[in-house]
Amino acid sequence: MSKGWERVFFVLAYITQGSSYMSPRAYAIMHRLHHAHTDTELDPHSPSYSSNIFSMMWRTRGFYQDIIKGRMEIEEKFTKNVPEWPAFDRFANGAFSRLLWVAAYIAFFVLIAKSPWLYLLLPVVITMGAFHGAVINWFAHKYGYINFKLKNTSMNLFFIDFLMLGESYHNNHHKYPSSINFGTRWFEIDPMYPVIRLFHRLRIIRISKPNLAVSGISDNFVHSN
Repeated sequence: MSKGWERVFFVLAYITQGSSYMSPRAYAIMHRLHHAHTDTELDPHSPSYSSNIFSMMWRTRGFYQDIIKGRMEIEEKFTKNVPEWPAFDRFANGAFSRLLWVAAYIAFFVLIAKSPWLYLLLPVVITMGAFHGAVINWFAHKYGYINFKLKNTSMNLFFIDFLMLGESYHNNHHKYPSSINFGTRWFEIDPMYPVIRLFHRLRIIRISKPNLAVSGISDNFVHSN
């Protein structure tokens, strides 16, 4: 992706994530650390090193803050070619920005909420990024099925995944971390895969290794690694 398109997606991420905005740079680094150190003490989000889902997400927050504020020494291999826009990240991660979004959400609820019960959804809306991260990083390392025997606890949480846009095929993703298609079996539909291919055709992105779209895994056996 060109630097120009990178910045377009920084802004789109900010608009769609709102108060849950996560720096693409910090997120990319944490994701690489997760794959390099899955289910170890160096993993930013592993149920194996947290007693419950809330402590895991608090631990993840600690990693994120350390990366954002430059308190963590990070090897170059984890920062190579990650998207960067420091000035925008400082604004989007700032307290003023997050409080502004929270105020906007509250105003929206005041305008449209016909029942007081709807306000119970407000904390979920405000923390949607953490909520999504918890679903994948906690539950997809505890529940589900596996296509590949790996040296970690990753599982495919859903058989058909439109809720997490394919990200719940976590076992597949740990087997093929560079694949642009998270689905591997015929019923595992990754809704983002055709979007990525479309972006490639429109030259918004360039798929450097088209063969990383994996498909056709047999249903009759579990692969080992």
